[in-house]
Amino acid sequence: MIQRNAAGGDAGDQGRMDHDIIIVGAGPAGLALARSLRGAGFDIALIERQPREALADPAYDGREIALTHRSIRILQMLGAWARIPDMHPLASAQVLNGGSPLALGFAPRERDDRPLGMLVSNHLIRRALWDAAADQPGLSVLAGRQVLGASAGPQGCAVALDGGDRLTGRLLVAADSRFSATRDQLGIGAAMHRLGKAMLVCRVAHEAPHGDTATEWFEHGHTIALLPLGPGQSSAVLTVGLDDAERLRRLDDNAFAAEIAARCRHRLGAMRVASSRHVYPLVTSFSDRLTVPGAALIGDAAVGMHPVTAHGFNLGLSGQARLAREILLARRRGEDWAGQAALARFETAHRRACRPIFEATNAIVRLFTDERPPARLARHAVLRAGRRVPLARRAISAMLMRA
Repeated sequence: MIQRNAAGGDAGDQGRMDHDIIIVGAGPAGLALARSLRGAGFDIALIERQPREALADPAYDGREIALTHRSIRILQMLGAWARIPDMHPLASAQVLNGGSPLALGFAPRERDDRPLGMLVSNHLIRRALWDAAADQPGLSVLAGRQVLGASAGPQGCAVALDGGDRLTGRLLVAADSRFSATRDQLGIGAAMHRLGKAMLVCRVAHEAPHGDTATEWFEHGHTIALLPLGPGQSSAVLTVGLDDAERLRRLDDNAFAAEIAARCRHRLGAMRVASSRHVYPLVTSFSDRLTVPGAALIGDAAVGMHPVTAHGFNLGLSGQARLAREILLARRRGEDWAGQAALARFETAHRRACRPIFEATNAIVRLFTDERPPARLARHAVLRAGRRVPLARRAISAMLMRA
């Protein structure tokens, strides 16, 4: 049963609020935020349009997440890491440009015995976060519910749900994807870039060993990455035009495996399909603002990254951690934990963390997917320079491990 505002009015009325914090979206960012605030005495409502069964046992969706060491620490602190049954080390990474013999490689520092990160299936992370948070005291999960409207201001927030229910709270947090309807309802714009391409993902088995190395090929007309998942198996991530992605999705397994092997120039030998195939249209986004009075954005609702550098998920985890930290610090200091001062500190810190990686990623994509002769020459020069400047490679490796 959903409680009502005792005053029966807007969020700014003086009656008791239904909740302290309302989170829209029970994906990894939303679940992680709820878990980050555990034990602090907050009454939290988590709203998700998917049914509870889908949250408790998410279906395999093809996405393999390259988790940095910072993300791993966050998941450990949330009690989710130990609940993940299957993970694979990412020992190193390399970038190839077409048929060029040059390769730009990235590895941990010589005295660091840790891998660059760990590869974990997205659905396993979601399940682990749900298992950690589902029975958390003070957390109410409203699954299978649709948000019809949302508003926020200095005095609080209000959310209208399907079925006529209405919630009020002190702080509203949007964590409902880069296409966030909640962000739109709050009047926050976003720079959206529909790239006209799609990412097709699936697992493949192959003859040659991958050496726990992730390989990204920027080929003419497509980009393909192979992420190491275990002996003789990788996640294939192919970026092509929308029509080509649909054609590939419809191929039978043998024809598809043969085409992926050919696109990889047979570097890992013959291949066979080892999972279902999934297609995701590529859209990047960066919200004009990450907060307004009474509300904040986290996860893809704040920043939707291109997947080429695999940092979107990691920035989502670090963003919710920053917001939780500012909320808890403000309360310990006796400040208004939902007030604009705390939200402004979160926005400044998260924007500073995200913007450089966002712009650098987009620049890499533009350079390595531009088919004009000057861009091809520039790619070759970048790879050659990267091989000759170890400090640059070590700096990028450090970023890959930390972000």
